[in-house]
Amino acid sequence: MANTSNFRRAMQEAKTKPLVGPNVIANALPFVGGGLVLTAVGTFGGLKVLETNPGIFFTTFIVAIILELVLFFVAQGIAAKGNNSVALPLLATYSLLTGYTLSGLVNNVLNTNVGIQGIGFAALGCGVTFVIARQIGSNLSDEDGMALTKTVQLGIMALLVVVLGQFVFALFGGQTPNFLEIAISGIGVFLFAGSAVVDFYILPRVYRDDQYLSAALSMYLTYVNLFIFILRLLGALNRR
Repeated sequence: MANTSNFRRAMQEAKTKPLVGPNVIANALPFVGGGLVLTAVGTFGGLKVLETNPGIFFTTFIVAIILELVLFFVAQGIAAKGNNSVALPLLATYSLLTGYTLSGLVNNVLNTNVGIQGIGFAALGCGVTFVIARQIGSNLSDEDGMALTKTVQLGIMALLVVVLGQFVFALFGGQTPNFLEIAISGIGVFLFAGSAVVDFYILPRVYRDDQYLSAALSMYLTYVNLFIFILRLLGALNRR
């Protein structure tokens, strides 16, 4: 959920700028799609590690998370400067690592009643959200757009604190009660659906057309996190 770090800056810049990148989303979309494909490849690799050598998965998972965080901030800074040739391989690696860190969740879902159908449903849900968000976000007024951006920003920041607390709790062997997992996951789906709408409003007001990789990173993170929370919700609803 690292895209929350962009919201405050985006809001400040959007208040004082007209549409500065009318084509930035169209330029970014092929890279969003490419990043999601690489994420699927990374997830497949992680599932293979879990199947063939599960003993090393946790260690490699932690290493992947650390590298993922470092790459995010480095690539974000480079992409914001419009240095796309350098940022692109970094973002590609970031997408692969993200997929690897998702493989544990996907494996858990595959071992429940949700199965592969649930993964397909989550992917479909992201696609439907994209279509609806594009229509709504592209037609928001400035007043409504800024209000929604602020609301989603605050919600995702609070959600991030809760999820980090869950992660630390799980490291010590704790387990979140199922009703609470359903609530957290449902709120996450709602917030990242709102984030998808915000992207279509805010990105053309923050990034120039040549900063398409920065816009692609923001959109990529929105849909990856939406996918995660849909899967979490389906898993919690079908927990045995």
